[in-house]
Amino acid sequence: MLKRVICIPDSFKGTLTSSQIIQVTQTIFDKHNPDIEVIGIEVADGGEGTVDAFLSISGGQKITCQVCGPHFEKMESFYGILPNQIAVIEMAACAGLPLVKDHPNPLITTTYGVGELMISAYNQGCRNMIIGLGGSSTNDGGCGAAVALGVKFYDGTNQEFIPTGGTLRNIRTIDTSNIHPLIRESNIITMCDIDNPMFGESGAAYVFGPQKGADYEMVKELDQGLRNLSERIKIDLDKNVSNIPGAGAAGGMGGGMVAFFNSTLQSGIETILDIAKFDELIQGCDLIITGEGRIDSQTLRGKVPVGVSRRAKKLSIPVLCVVGSIGEEIDEVYNHGITSIISINNQPVDFSISKLKALENLSTTMDNLVRLLNISK
Repeated sequence: MLKRVICIPDSFKGTLTSSQIIQVTQTIFDKHNPDIEVIGIEVADGGEGTVDAFLSISGGQKITCQVCGPHFEKMESFYGILPNQIAVIEMAACAGLPLVKDHPNPLITTTYGVGELMISAYNQGCRNMIIGLGGSSTNDGGCGAAVALGVKFYDGTNQEFIPTGGTLRNIRTIDTSNIHPLIRESNIITMCDIDNPMFGESGAAYVFGPQKGADYEMVKELDQGLRNLSERIKIDLDKNVSNIPGAGAAGGMGGGMVAFFNSTLQSGIETILDIAKFDELIQGCDLIITGEGRIDSQTLRGKVPVGVSRRAKKLSIPVLCVVGSIGEEIDEVYNHGITSIISINNQPVDFSISKLKALENLSTTMDNLVRLLNISK
């Protein structure tokens, strides 16, 4: 009989937050089994919801400020400051895919606002920063954020410009002689949820470009731009970031964080789980419920469900993975501790339709799941 359940889902990007999923799960369990303790842990792997996840675990405050959005438009964004004066910034807060709405175009979107968020945190006295990558609309290799912090890019006519995905190929010189003191004075950790290289068939453009609005010709153009950026970084900054695992995160921003910000890349979910003291929390746990919007082959490359299940497997705790959709090539996830995968969508409909009923579908699925678990009683 179940006595203790931990619910630790990633958000279903664009539809349900981690907090909403936890709330629904706790409500359904309380309806059918009020004696079962359900502990909710908000998590994120670097993308949307990262700031809220850290604040829910550690406390602190959310700071709002005006920065540039993905199309260089002014917008109100945010970041978190933890009690130990560590700033937590999620790039999705100003460069996320939902922000471009019906106009996705990674050729023109920018990470400039991420650099502005970092400057705001620096001005608040933060000298330790955690930057979350994920859910981006961009493919600029982090050049926009670098420009905000004083890095200069020049084209073949020696004209200074702010590179975007479509103009990375025009970079001929990178100048870091007038960088903001933040880069020299701060310790920056970058959370990323994938281990893809910067370019190539498994790189940023080919794997993630289509979901940001890129057709095949645009993907090739974006990939060529990232190749050029990587080469210029190697020549002008004496750093080789092309094959660093995670360099392809967030449109190549993983590589940009290493090159321009002297940052260290590390798994987002592992960072969150350590801060939440997850290994201690799951002692004596009977069941773990996790999930994400779509489970597929990318899940193995650092996503929340596998990060959670790998730790649960060490203690032989069953893990149920509740998702929005189930992709291909998922068999391997079962070898990493996931017991069963359940989709909340019971009909083969387009995402534009299913997202409108996500909360209702989640409630129905969780209700049926708990009824099924009751058989063991």
